[in-house]
Amino acid sequence: MDKAQRFDFSLEKDDRTEEEKLLQKAGKKSGLASSLGLGQEAPKAPMDTDYQEEMEKTKPQIRINLHFDKAIRGETETDNKRDSKTFNIDRLFEAAASGDVQKLAGLHQYLHQNMKKLSDSLYQSYGKTALMKALLHLRDGKNETAELLIDISEKMGDVKKFVDSAYTNNYYKGQTALHIAIERRSISYVKLLVSKGADVHAKACGIFFQQHDGPNFYFGELPLSLAACTNQPDIVEFLMENEYQRADAQMTDSQGNTVLHALVMVADNSKENTEFITSMYDSILTTTARLHPKLKLENIENNKGLTPLKMAAKTGKIGLFSHILKREFQESHTKHLSRKFTEWVYGPVTCSLYDLASVDSYEDNSVLDILVYGSDIPNRHDMLQTEPLCRLLESKWKSFGRRMFCLNFLVYLLYLVIFTLVAYNRRDGKNPFGIEHTMMGYLYITGQLLTALANVYFFIIGILDMRRKRPKLQTLLIDGYYEILFFLQGILFLVSAALYLCQRQEYLSFYVLCLALSWVNLLYFSRGDIHMGIYSVMIQKLQSTSRTLAVSVICFLSPVTAVVTLLIEPPPKNITKTPRKGRIFGEVDSDEPCIKPTYRNISYTTMELFKFTIGMGDMEFTEDYQYKEVFYMLLISYIVLTYILLLNMLIALMNRTVERTALESNSIWQLQRAITILDMEKRLPCCLRKGLRCGVEKRLGTALGDDRRRCFRVEEVNWNKWNINLGKINEDPGCWDRVQQPGSDTPPVRHHRGRSWRGLFIEGSRRWRQTPESTEMNRLHTPPI
Repeated sequence: MDKAQRFDFSLEKDDRTEEEKLLQKAGKKSGLASSLGLGQEAPKAPMDTDYQEEMEKTKPQIRINLHFDKAIRGETETDNKRDSKTFNIDRLFEAAASGDVQKLAGLHQYLHQNMKKLSDSLYQSYGKTALMKALLHLRDGKNETAELLIDISEKMGDVKKFVDSAYTNNYYKGQTALHIAIERRSISYVKLLVSKGADVHAKACGIFFQQHDGPNFYFGELPLSLAACTNQPDIVEFLMENEYQRADAQMTDSQGNTVLHALVMVADNSKENTEFITSMYDSILTTTARLHPKLKLENIENNKGLTPLKMAAKTGKIGLFSHILKREFQESHTKHLSRKFTEWVYGPVTCSLYDLASVDSYEDNSVLDILVYGSDIPNRHDMLQTEPLCRLLESKWKSFGRRMFCLNFLVYLLYLVIFTLVAYNRRDGKNPFGIEHTMMGYLYITGQLLTALANVYFFIIGILDMRRKRPKLQTLLIDGYYEILFFLQGILFLVSAALYLCQRQEYLSFYVLCLALSWVNLLYFSRGDIHMGIYSVMIQKLQSTSRTLAVSVICFLSPVTAVVTLLIEPPPKNITKTPRKGRIFGEVDSDEPCIKPTYRNISYTTMELFKFTIGMGDMEFTEDYQYKEVFYMLLISYIVLTYILLLNMLIALMNRTVERTALESNSIWQLQRAITILDMEKRLPCCLRKGLRCGVEKRLGTALGDDRRRCFRVEEVNWNKWNINLGKINEDPGCWDRVQQPGSDTPPVRHHRGRSWRGLFIEGSRRWRQTPESTEMNRLHTPPI
């Protein structure tokens, strides 16, 4: 790097008059541009605006004044004479935008005589050059001034610097002429610029090219990413295979995203978009594999640790996500890029092997983890139904999930029984209580210890889960509903234990709350069955009415405080002596008076009004109040707001929530079961997790030689498509070798869940006859029970 570049200045020639210098120094041209404030950037106007754009103030540069001696000799130039021979930035930009090469006649001679170059700062406005201006004003894909400007710059010896000039303002920062040519879909100018030395790895990192709420278009900053995201396969192919400078698909932008990540970002799940995105994705993948056989482009992670597959899962791009999981190439030189392999076929039956790399929850930050715990993914229920994720979760449930879940249920039920018996037989008196050296005393202490250990376990597990998942508030309210309750259950017990050891009688309130919550948390285990799990889903989804409940509470409390204020404290009355039964033997104590609280007691008034709201109480107000009109107005307003409006609105919202939840309850239940499966799997020791890992190690015949991968078998039947001339791993149908291999991930091929293949064919034929118009693949597996 030379000194001029190091200190960001260069030696330039300057033939401006003093008047022009003063005008440009002030940041304006008479009648053309308005002045710019100190430090203010160029307006965020369109790059190809037809309006007069604001020019950048000239940068401090070392310039030589070619006319320094004319004032000494008394020579001056008329304005007409200067206009005929002088090319300033306004004249240059106007000619480039018009596309008229005649307006640039004499430009080369002028630059040569005055020792100027088109890359000089005097011919740039916020980094924008006349070449960019010309490319922004193409007509039918052409602007002859662009070729002329490049030709003149080449003759002046600064063509590489000229074509590599980039915007400097923060809004379009980094954009070069190559970006503009790609965006204008002009492959001829792309080829011309690259042949003249344009940088194919220039990054357009301005605000407009980043994701935010305002107008923007994110494409991955690089020219290759821009061509790919705008569906220009011819330009993508040229950039990756040209003879001048090839675009490297491994290059990343400021977010660490490659061109494949950029394609994931611009996917929107529409049919047209998905078609071109998947086609472009495969094209870049195969081209990179051909140019760099050992490069694994899909394994590159961005700054957030996401590969393109994981990013597609996290952003809910189900079209591209499903395509990547099911991608299968038949050609031998690209077969290693597949994630799905056909193991064998027989008629409509196909046995496929799905690559589990980055998919199985055995790995950290897997696709399953992202989908199951990503509550902000809008369509994750549908994404979990794609193959092989659906069958993978079912396999985990059968292999270890079902047994572990039943064991957890039995242990928790035993805990509830012990906790309830200990609470029911609690002792009265001063705490902490001593140990009675009897059989019942030892059993009582043992029950207390077991209850304490269980709640400590709930507390620790809650902390570990939150530390591992690092959930957001939304995630906790949607997916971590029961996790919060179990964690709260542990906290209540620990607080109760602390108060008990400190000899505080208030321990009992926390103790009974913990007991009540423990029984409520028994609903967690309803998710093991689809019929019971739906009820749990509906109860959980009713939290969406919390806003209406909050409004109801506010409208309920406001008249309560006003009514209590209006009431007058009556004289003491209703004092009687009522016998009180003892807790155990029914002793009678007639010394304590029974004093009925008055409506001046705010807690009593609140309870009575609430009972009246739900139709369980009576209004027993006396005449002891002030301002009768105000009192009745408050009472009527309370009845209208709470009893007539808000209560009926709450019922309507709950009914709507139940109806909406009933339509998607099955998928929500499957998601909850998936959360349970992954939670149980994460708590297993590493040795057990490895032994219970799904899939089989399989050697695949690809161009990589000994290509061994862990795959998951899925057997499918499709009566609308007959498999002919597919690339298969096994030429014979079925997996006869698995009959002698215990622990296989699927049962022997001869029978399937107690049914022969003949029965499956008959069943499939019946389904096909019932829905001949369907092109969806009918699964052999029945839904899980």
